[in-house]
Amino acid sequence: MADLNTSPTHQFVTEIYYFAVELPSSLMVFTKSLFKTVQSLNASRYTPVGKFLTLQLLTDIHIVSVRDDRDIIIKVHAAGLCGSELHVYRGHQPSDTGFIMGHEFTGTVVEVGPAVKTIKLGDKVVAPFTASCGNCFYCHNGCSARCVESQLFGCETLDGGQAEYVRIPMADGTAVKAPDTISDQALLLMADIFPTGFYGVKSAMELCPSQDIREATLVVIGCGPVGLCAILAASHYKPRHLFAIDSVDSRLEQARKLGAEPLNFESDRAGLEARIKEVTEGRGADMVVEVVGQSPALRTAFDIVRPFGAISSIGVHNKEIPWTGDDAYTKNIRVQMGRCPVRSVFPEALKLLEQRQHLIGFMFDHIMPLSQAAEGYELFEQRKTQKVVFTP
Repeated sequence: MADLNTSPTHQFVTEIYYFAVELPSSLMVFTKSLFKTVQSLNASRYTPVGKFLTLQLLTDIHIVSVRDDRDIIIKVHAAGLCGSELHVYRGHQPSDTGFIMGHEFTGTVVEVGPAVKTIKLGDKVVAPFTASCGNCFYCHNGCSARCVESQLFGCETLDGGQAEYVRIPMADGTAVKAPDTISDQALLLMADIFPTGFYGVKSAMELCPSQDIREATLVVIGCGPVGLCAILAASHYKPRHLFAIDSVDSRLEQARKLGAEPLNFESDRAGLEARIKEVTEGRGADMVVEVVGQSPALRTAFDIVRPFGAISSIGVHNKEIPWTGDDAYTKNIRVQMGRCPVRSVFPEALKLLEQRQHLIGFMFDHIMPLSQAAEGYELFEQRKTQKVVFTP
């Protein structure tokens, strides 16, 4: 949150969006005490506590300013809505309230801290969804998601980009100047979902180093935006069999267009397992990329992978792992789980997206003003859109 005791060179006023579960009266008190001055409060809607958190539109005096010499401030061009944010929206991921959502965004630099060396005023940039220093052990070893100073945009400790302006800390280790080789739409995908999908596929391949990908059976579970990016990346490597699992027909159809054979988890659970075994002489999939972030999807990954096969889980999980140690021991599975180190994999993911960006237009079916954020979240929650993008 903004520190009202600072005296920055510039201060930027922005319309912001909050998640909150307080009643209207207590929310008003909360925001007044936090920001000192509130011009108006327009609640989009209220839902019962325990079902969904409530998205509030506040037209507020919210100060975005350089707080550290390594910071930059950008004016946001576009901010994507990510599937992982639905975990907060649904209340599945415990969270405080009062912060600005959004970890996928692009924009133009309007303020630069004195210690920043690689970014200048006027640069168009994209920020990976986690800020990183670029200098620690983890950053130097390709693990930027676990940087010792790592901060996640759009949470209690760092405001996100679903706003007019956003502060990017540790800019030299975080922000990337927009290359002239990709479109603005492709640039937005590079904040999170394309590198994450790419990372899921690449991790699965690396877990099976003796397996020729051209002879492999690879399965992607979950055909939301990240899953479709994973399919886009996987198809580049040309596995012998590429399957896509979901329960939404429109998403499965898009997966088919990208080169995957669709399998419906809801209507034919037994049939999908039979089909995978059919093409693998009864063994199961060599590699499974799980994107959903829910236990049934992770259990499905376990059920369909072959012994000594690989599960690369890039979904955000909040529950216990749905198999026992004995299950894993008996099957000799190889598992990679966790957050994508976007800044570390950025160059390699970018090279692939440069070649495949002509295929991503379907992602941008709902471009909405930020004032319609509540409607955008509802559309995405109800699976009525591939991707929601907000424009301040």
